[in-house]
Amino acid sequence: MGEEKIVKSRFRTKSEHSLDSKGRLNFPSRFRDVLAQYGTQTLMVTTWKTHLRAYPVSEWEAIEDKLIDRGKEQPGLASFIRLVLSSVTECNLDKQGRILLPSALRTETRTGKDVILTGMRDWVEIWDKEAWLHEVQSTRESFDSFDEGLSKLGIL
Repeated sequence: MGEEKIVKSRFRTKSEHSLDSKGRLNFPSRFRDVLAQYGTQTLMVTTWKTHLRAYPVSEWEAIEDKLIDRGKEQPGLASFIRLVLSSVTECNLDKQGRILLPSALRTETRTGKDVILTGMRDWVEIWDKEAWLHEVQSTRESFDSFDEGLSKLGIL
């Protein structure tokens, strides 16, 4: 008999949330289910340009290894690596399925009370709602500029 292949679910879709007064985020149950497939209740959260990224530990460790081991081969990445690695914070789900987003990370990315979560297959983005709306509007305005890249991927 062949070995049974285990297929992990992915982080998908978008949802709106409000942080509580302590900065806790209710992590959606569909995302908690995906996280459980990684065998952890811990997310590694770091800054990423104008938003936060939350990774299951094993996904984060793979990125961290690439950044440290291969990043030095890429000119100009040292400051990026320093910023992202120094910002990473271990965030554990509590019994209610919430994670505490540290105020330092929220301040750095100007994340207010209202947030948007976007599933990005192997990680989750956490956006301030206003920043997300700006990002979506900007993307819609430049939508035609993606045609060449999409065509090269065989999507168009």
